[in-house]
Amino acid sequence: MGTSLRVFWRIHRAFLRLTGGRFGKVGPMDALLLATTGRKSGERRDVVLNYMRQGDSYVVVASYAGEDRDPAWWRNLKACPDAEIRVGGKRLRVRAREAVGAEREGVWNRVIAADHAYAEYQERTKRRLPVVILELIG
Repeated sequence: MGTSLRVFWRIHRAFLRLTGGRFGKVGPMDALLLATTGRKSGERRDVVLNYMRQGDSYVVVASYAGEDRDPAWWRNLKACPDAEIRVGGKRLRVRAREAVGAEREGVWNRVIAADHAYAEYQERTKRRLPVVILELIG
């Protein structure tokens, strides 16, 4: 991932923090701010992600723009699946799980229909991009 893209995401993350997640759109999809717990540090880690809704849940893709490794936020969620999102001016507690099988295929098809960039990211890497479901909890 290039320097200019990293700078953009840092600015966007700060903007989402300031607005409480009320405003945030990257390309054709809306964006949310995901807060995870660092698997090594135990510290809070924030990242801006594009999402789509699936019922009461939020769907994000661990694409890392097609890099050959999983993004840190996904590795953090695998270690500690409970997290927080800021979206639409709300703070919501969520639990992450990876979509598999027919569910993954159905959601993946919706994702690439909404934003074809994800299909391009998949072509750039040998790994299968994880489709992550963020389900609301308590």
